[in-house]
Amino acid sequence: MPEVLWTSDEIATATGGEALGAPFQVSGLGIDTRTLQAGELFVALVGERDGHDYLDAAAKAGAAGALISSPPQRSGRGEAALLYVRVDDTLSGLQRLAAAARDRSSARRCAVTGSVGKTSVTQAIARALNLAGPSHAPVKSFNNHIGVPLTLAAMPRATRFAVFELGMNHAGEIGPLSRLVSPHVAVVTTVGPVHVENFPDGEIGVARAKAEVFEGLGPAGVAVLNADDAWFELLADAARMAGAKVLSFGRGEDCDARLISFERDAPSTASPVPSPGWGGSSALEAPPQGEQAAKPTEGARVQVRLHGRELSFPIAQSGAHWGPNSLAVLLAVEALGAPVACALEALAAFAPLAGRGSAQHVPVPGGEITLVDESYNANPVSMRAALDTLAKAPPRRLAVLTDMLELGPEAARHHAELAEPIRAADIAATYLAGPSMRHLHEALPQGRRGVWAPDATELAPAVLAAVRPGDTVMVKGSNGSNAALIVKALVEAAPHPAGAPR
Repeated sequence: MPEVLWTSDEIATATGGEALGAPFQVSGLGIDTRTLQAGELFVALVGERDGHDYLDAAAKAGAAGALISSPPQRSGRGEAALLYVRVDDTLSGLQRLAAAARDRSSARRCAVTGSVGKTSVTQAIARALNLAGPSHAPVKSFNNHIGVPLTLAAMPRATRFAVFELGMNHAGEIGPLSRLVSPHVAVVTTVGPVHVENFPDGEIGVARAKAEVFEGLGPAGVAVLNADDAWFELLADAARMAGAKVLSFGRGEDCDARLISFERDAPSTASPVPSPGWGGSSALEAPPQGEQAAKPTEGARVQVRLHGRELSFPIAQSGAHWGPNSLAVLLAVEALGAPVACALEALAAFAPLAGRGSAQHVPVPGGEITLVDESYNANPVSMRAALDTLAKAPPRRLAVLTDMLELGPEAARHHAELAEPIRAADIAATYLAGPSMRHLHEALPQGRRGVWAPDATELAPAVLAAVRPGDTVMVKGSNGSNAALIVKALVEAAPHPAGAPR
């Protein structure tokens, strides 16, 4: 039987609302009736759509109750067979419920933000914490003013460790989320020109917005920062102003976690091997047994100096950006009070997430291609990192790129400047979609140009016609420029044996 997360009386007390009808209890929370699970609390948010219009659907999905701000029976809306807690405003009610979940738990909490890599780093930390004890994390990239309180409100009372992802599009958005989560540890992966069109002062405005993550840190808080980032000093100063201790990762001699080397394609399922002198550390006790992970086909070996001690370990990621990312995971897990060994075990099994570097072999006439799916998002920093990783793949290498969005007046320059990393990666041909990618197409030498199209839909047939057996094809672009449509087209066009399911 699912664990009770909240009772109706507890929800009413936490939100300042009124429980209507018989008492009830819930095992989780949801805001979308398409994914709502039986026994959960349906939170009827009011936005572009009014959640109160879906109370009947919530009841049919098996919701145990609903958080509402309007009377449960309204003209034209039918009568849902649900029990309720009524509040003045459901979003505010959700936020108050989240604060109550935080206050009733002794969990050590971590908040992760950054222009690049925050979702993957959050999920890697989550895997490590799951090995260390009862833990809690977002089920996906729930990082905004709705997703963060929804995740926090769903945190069980007995949680020991929790990690949250904090995102933003504008200044002033991360601060309230950080104060709500009130993390013990805050991680900033890196800062780059992302959402920069919303910042009149450019990238420094983005850095200042990311520094809002320290607003929720207490006086004993820890900030885990990228010392190789151009905005490290700004972030470190902001963290110290909040009273936090700063831990750094990067290639510099003075880093708390120093990256010494990153070697791709090392076996990624071997046990982590500490170098001599580390064995006496209590942080490297035998990790708890987790579920057997699928063995990745490639990865890397990372050599670091963690607090002055040498350590070499395998990871299931092959992108060079996972050198520093893995150090951020180590420092964050350690700062939360969980064993470093749990972070090592998690990193050895944590493969790329869908749309964020996951690779698959896709059949084509006469053989197969390696399709690298980077379609979830893109910006100048992540685009260069992906091209650097692609450079290590066997030839022939094709890059299929769609527009990077929200770059403001510098968009043309940021796109055109990708010509150099494309040359350095020895990309055989580039297939580009979107008005901004036209600038890159024109900046490329004739020999590296493939096809440019106005959008992803029009580009897909050209990509399908271009690929041939043995190719490595990377597809990357901002989510809003529909790079995923090209991934879908390549997968769906794959030949299948007669009678096989498609």
